[in-house]
Order: sequence, then C-alpha cells, then structure tokens
Amino acid sequence: MHPHIEDYALIGDLQTAALVGRDGSIDWLCLPRFDSAACFAALLGGKDNGHWRLAPAAAGASPTRSYRGDSLVLDTVWETPTGTVKVTDFMPQRDRAPDVVRIVEGVRGSVEMRGVLRLRFDYGRVVPWVRHSEACRVAVAGPDSVWLSTPSESTTYGKDFSTRSDFTVSEGERVAFVLTWHPSHEPRPLPIDPFQALEEGLQDWHDWAARCRYDGPHRDAVIRSLITLKALTYAPTGGIVAAPTTSLPEELGGVRNWDYRYCWLRDASLTLNSLISAGYLEEAGAWRDWLLRAVAGDPADLQIMYGLSGERRLPEAELPWLSGYGGSAPVRIGNAAVDQRQLDVYGEVLDSFHSARIAGLPSEPHAWNIQRALVDYLESNWREPDEGLWEIRGPRRHFVHSKVMAWVAADRAVRTLEAHPKAGGDIKRWRAMRDEVHREVCERGYDAERRTFTQSYGSAELDAATLLIPRLGFLPGDDPRVVGTVDAVRKELSHQGLVRRYSTEGSSSVDGLPGGEGTFLVCSFWLADALALTGRRTEAAALFERLLALRNDVGLLAEEYDPAAERLLGNYPQAFSHIGLVGTAFTLLDGAGAD
Repeated sequence: MHPHIEDYALIGDLQTAALVGRDGSIDWLCLPRFDSAACFAALLGGKDNGHWRLAPAAAGASPTRSYRGDSLVLDTVWETPTGTVKVTDFMPQRDRAPDVVRIVEGVRGSVEMRGVLRLRFDYGRVVPWVRHSEACRVAVAGPDSVWLSTPSESTTYGKDFSTRSDFTVSEGERVAFVLTWHPSHEPRPLPIDPFQALEEGLQDWHDWAARCRYDGPHRDAVIRSLITLKALTYAPTGGIVAAPTTSLPEELGGVRNWDYRYCWLRDASLTLNSLISAGYLEEAGAWRDWLLRAVAGDPADLQIMYGLSGERRLPEAELPWLSGYGGSAPVRIGNAAVDQRQLDVYGEVLDSFHSARIAGLPSEPHAWNIQRALVDYLESNWREPDEGLWEIRGPRRHFVHSKVMAWVAADRAVRTLEAHPKAGGDIKRWRAMRDEVHREVCERGYDAERRTFTQSYGSAELDAATLLIPRLGFLPGDDPRVVGTVDAVRKELSHQGLVRRYSTEGSSSVDGLPGGEGTFLVCSFWLADALALTGRRTEAAALFERLLALRNDVGLLAEEYDPAAERLLGNYPQAFSHIGLVGTAFTLLDGAGAD
C-alpha cells in the first residue's frame, strides 16, 4: 500500500525535487529537471519502479521529522531500542550536476542501518547496468548515468537488482551518501563535500527566508509556503511549476490524474502578488521575465501553460506499466489541456504585468507592446466560449470567471494608460470594452432570484472562482451580489466547511469526466478572503486556522483534501494551495473587512 500523500516531505535544488516518505524512502525523483523522466517512481507504482530507502534495519522504529529552521533541509529522527539516529536529506543548489545528499548521524547509543537503492530510469521501466568504480556504484542506461558515493563505513553489495548498504552508526558519528546524476556520454562531475554543502545550503536558505517582510500571525506557515514556492521555481528560467508530481489522484481509484510539472499562466498573477507582497522582488522579476518570453508571439497563440523554459508542445501520454497511486490509473505525462482555449489567461497576464509595474520592477522596453497586442486580441474574442480556468474537458461555455478576467485585462490596460498616458494605446476603446464586459457579466452571469453569480451564462451551477470577484476589483466586497455569491457558494459547494471547485455530481457536471474529487484547497482560501472582504473577518480567520491545520507535519499542502477520509489528495506539494495560504495571511494582516 502507498503511504498517504501527507506522509511525504519535499527536498529540491530549484531545478527538480524529490519526495521523501516517513519511512526514509525517496519514492519520487525526476532528473535532471522537474519534467524529466523519473528514476524513482515508486510513488506511482511499487518499490520495483524505483526508490531509495535509508532507515534503521530493525522494524518498529518510530520516526519524527522536521525541516531544519527556515530551510529545505529535512531531518528525520528514529528512536530505536538500541539508540537514536538522525537522517538529514537535502539537494544542494547545483553548479552543474544534481546531487541528493543523505547524512546519517548517531545521536544516542548505536543503531544498525540499511540502505536499499533501486534505480529505475524512464519512469520506473528501465533497469540500469550497475558496476563498481573507485568507492562508488555507477548505474547506466541509455542517456542516464547515476553515481552513488558510498562511505567506507558501510558494506555495499548488490541483491535483487538493488544496491544494499549495511552499517552501524554510533553517537557522534556521521556517515554520508551522495547520489549524482549526469548524462551518460559525459565524464563524471567533480564530487561534492556533503558536509560543506549542508552548511552552505542551510545558510543560503536562512538568508533567503530572512528577507521575508511578512510580520504577522502564523509567520512560520507563511515562510514555509514561500520556501515551498521557491522550491518549485526552475531557477535557470524563473518559471514555477504547479507541482513537482504527476498523476496523484483527485479521487482515490479515479481517473482524474494529471501532470502538473509545467508552468500555468493562471498561477501567474497570484504567484507574482505573493512574492511581491512578501518582498521577493528578484523572484517576481524572474517570473515576470519568464512570462514575457513565454507569451511572446501571435496573441492568438497564447497558451494556458508552458514548459519550464517556455516550451509549447506538452503532448499527453499514458504509462501503462505504472499501476498508479493507490490504483488510480492511468498515469499520465504531458498535458493535453495545453491546447484548450481559456480566455481568462489574458486577464491573468495583464494583471501580472500591472502588479509588477506597481511594485516598481523595471519594465522591459517591449513588454507594453506585447500587452497592447494581447488586449487588442481579447477585445475581438472575449465573447467566445472557452473551457474556463478549471480545464473543463467538456463542451465550451461562457464561463463567468473567464469574462471577469476579460474585464480585468481591459481594466489593467486602462489603468496603465491613466498612469502613463504616453505609453500608447486606445484608452477610449478599452474603457468601452471594460464597460461592455462588466454590463454583460452582471446581466447574463448573475441569477437575481438566487442572488448569486453562476458558473456560466444560463447555468444554474456555481463555481468557486466567482469568489475572486471582489479581490479582482470587479465589484466591491459590500455589493449585495458579492455577498449573495459568497453565501451561495458556501452553501452549495461546501463539504464539511471546505469548498469544492464546482459540482461533479449527476448529469449537470460540466467537466465530462467520471467520478468526483476532493475539496479544492485554494478555493477554501478564496472563501476566507471573500469572507474578510465582505466584512466577516472573524469567520475568515476561523476558516484560515482550520486550513492551516490541514498542513502535514512539515507544513505542506496538496491540491485537494478529502474531509471524510481526512487525507490530502492531488498533486503535491501544490503551488496554488500555498499561494492561497500566503494570500489569505496578507488579507487578514491588512485588516480587510470588519465584523
């Protein structure tokens, strides 16, 4: 059986990431990038699909774990009958090659340890050829080569197509293992000093966290979420992946299993705002520059997501040799939603650039020309139906949120010209577009009898995305239509006090997929924001406290939560969820709303 999703912790080097289980097993790692093929894929199959366990040899040891201060260095401590041992896992920010470092330290007494390394390239499918070289084991298959540096204190041997390491660690002793990947046609990279890398890594993370300017309640949770967002950054380009995993299910045993190792434009505005609010202008600038490169070209070709370097082709395929997490098949790589029409992304891009401009980020000379082209294209196309921000795999509709984001695009363009009239553009025409979109949404997207905005024109269904209406400035928080929408979403999309994206039940479901899903965590953060903005601050704070309690023991959140089973669901850790946490913390800190 697979461990629960919340049983995993994250380590990474700002180019890829690994998931480490409570049992000391690394069950997911893609090398050398987030979107590369996994060499440890036990998360989506079984142990034979690749993992690396390092833990006490005796059964029954009970671990505790934590990140060391404000860092991405993970300490797992086991208490055993013969002593106490600590395993420290981390990935140094690389100069060239990616490394996974595991340091075993004796804390009390002595503990017999065992390591089991099963490398399986190409998502758990390819067994490499393993040989000895110096004090290392070298695994090679096709383009991939991995070196395992083993300490002299361990007895290392092969068994059952795995590499085993047996050793005993006593109080005060430290034993280090280093796993290094590089292309098989290149010479081995220079080995690192694992202990020096640990000290440098801790210092780097602590220095970065100290720059956070959030100074309010639950600062530790906010910093942990910001560290997680930083860990999901692909440093060479500034892109941010939605999650480092693929195919973790939205329903156990179901088919709603998607690849999230790409960069969504829908996340752009909220990500940028979170980074700017916390004082991380350098990261915000890198994300803004990634966005500029990704969206450059014909506005009609704007995509909802891109690869880490702005790649446009992300073909979707299934991996039948993997059984899926908890039997949730199929396992997918790539994402066919890349070809969808989602008109809301134009608003998200314009809002991102507007936020960057207000924050004082230096503008690129060509940035405004790109924005003008985008809003001009949207002016002629906002009336078209689309798949909406939830990537509906059913018929296109006139989604209310998409229309609201068209209003955002026009509004931000108008406000930019009002502040910088010499920038160039037809402010009169854009104002007319803004007014027309606003009028149509209020007429066709609002159900006056039920006093709520709906999911799409002519539909009785609701959508949690309409909770963003006051936050985006479309209507003020005290508008009766906003208050009614918040109440309706809270009543009809609530499951034990948490919020689903939309209804997946019955024939009225719009997404064209069987089965259901858990509550969507960012939607519950949006509800907390909306409660605060409609004057119900005490209720907002109470919901925020509940959401904080859903984090696992090291402060991480997945995409969704199942209140009945009391466990996390979906890809993990999820950038959108942590963006929501940071955003709500700032909403409450800013004193939005009053009881």
